[in-house]
Amino acid sequence: MPRAGLTPDVVVDHALALIDEQGPGELTLAAVAARAGVAAPSLYKHVPGGLAGLRRLVAVRVTGDLADQLTGAVAGLDGEDAVQALLRAYHAYALAFPRRYAALPQAPSADDDERLTTEGGRLVGTIFQVLAGYGITDAEAVHAARTVRSLAHGFASLAIGGAFQLGEDLAVTQERMIGLLTGGLRGWPTAGGPARRAE
Repeated sequence: MPRAGLTPDVVVDHALALIDEQGPGELTLAAVAARAGVAAPSLYKHVPGGLAGLRRLVAVRVTGDLADQLTGAVAGLDGEDAVQALLRAYHAYALAFPRRYAALPQAPSADDDERLTTEGGRLVGTIFQVLAGYGITDAEAVHAARTVRSLAHGFASLAIGGAFQLGEDLAVTQERMIGLLTGGLRGWPTAGGPARRAE
């Protein structure tokens, strides 16, 4: 029988704690089992598919957590306020959990399960929701969403990697970047229509 108190969610909790301490490259069944106080083979009762299955569950959790952060941040907001909140929430999550952020899948895979597809859809859907507030839809929304993701992920990844070594305040850089994005979105073409005039 499965160990009392040990569930797939609890196993993922242990996996995330390990990732936060050592990075996603150190995730193994043996290490997670040691944290949980069980033998490694017993994890198969809770995580079908072994290490690959555990990595999928971690990906689902991290994607869902980030999606929750973004949807909560933009709730009740529109336009520039929503874009600013989205970018700040994205960066706050990535910088607070840099190692688990590295476990966030950036592209769909052939072996993604339905839960990961759902959570990824919520995450990207929040970006499209914000863009709809600018009247940006259809193909233009795809181009704009790619731009938002590139700025969000690029800034987070460079900051986590220690790329910004000069002394100027990184928060000021972030605000300048967000300003460039919101200005660009004001002039972005809507679906098949002309660019909006910046007001």
